[in-house]
Amino acid sequence: MSFGAPYMLFALLAVPALAGFVWLAFRRRTAAIRRIGEPALVALLSAAANGPMRRVRLALWFVGVILLIVALARPQWGSDIEIVETRGLQIMVVLDVSRSMLAADIEPTRLDRAKLEVADLISRLDGDAVGITLFSGASFVQLPLTTDYATARAYLNNARPSAITRQGTVIGEAIETATIGFSDKRESQKVIVIMSDGEIHEEENAPDPVEAARQAAGDGTVIYTVGFGSPDGAPVPRHDEQGNLISLHLDRDGNPVVSRLDESLLQQIAEAGGGRYYQAGDSGGVAAIADEIETFQDETFRSEFRQRRVERFQLFLLLGALSLFLAEILTDRLYLSLRQGLRRASEESPDV
Repeated sequence: MSFGAPYMLFALLAVPALAGFVWLAFRRRTAAIRRIGEPALVALLSAAANGPMRRVRLALWFVGVILLIVALARPQWGSDIEIVETRGLQIMVVLDVSRSMLAADIEPTRLDRAKLEVADLISRLDGDAVGITLFSGASFVQLPLTTDYATARAYLNNARPSAITRQGTVIGEAIETATIGFSDKRESQKVIVIMSDGEIHEEENAPDPVEAARQAAGDGTVIYTVGFGSPDGAPVPRHDEQGNLISLHLDRDGNPVVSRLDESLLQQIAEAGGGRYYQAGDSGGVAAIADEIETFQDETFRSEFRQRRVERFQLFLLLGALSLFLAEILTDRLYLSLRQGLRRASEESPDV
């Protein structure tokens, strides 16, 4: 036997302590009754207060509690085979978290809208592995490839500019980082989806984003880009640690810094990567990307057989609940009534 949540079994350590407390309470109650002094009255009270039925009820309570604790630990034994259909695609979302993504030329902000688009893309996937790479002045894989979409959404919600202290927009480096996040052990189509405003601020020695996209395409990776923002642009806000707006970013002349969508660069990256460019809010957008990804799945679809342990907590849960139920209905009064009824029946029955 194994347990799915073995740590719950530590709760059994409290059962002996509880039994000792109950035993001590009964000793004190019995001593208090005996101090009354009248033998006949003591015998009558003892029959009601310390009768066999009360001991049975206590035993049922302890058995019920123990069984429920075991049920919470999820006992497992035996195994069965499940067929898991998997898609071999590897999809790495490359999300821009630079300060310019906080501009509000699309509501609520570019970054918030990008998160919504990524969440929409994840909801359209069916068995494909998805990962998240964040970038601004540097890049890193925030979430390795996984098919746990709930976890992917949780990581996505935590993406913010403070995740990377170095400011800038190194799209070329981000593409290289994303390709490193793919698994070479899996023979499957690799896809990169870049979510950015395309406004580039890179150092002289930084990888060229178009060339990086071309190299990734040479290794069989398809790159899509989605642009966030508007050509007219919007000021870049500054926020405190609590997320409250405190001012705008200013240039050296004291003027507000205006960030604009660079569609040209994003289009070049998508073209070099063998994919397409979409602007956030287009009729196609993420839905179109998901449809194109779906066309790759026929070639990579496969089934896997997995052995899993069978959960048996239902039996312990049922027996534990039954024990507690019986402990409630089996009262001392019921025991005395049954005993008196049996005594009258034996007295009324004729001698054989």
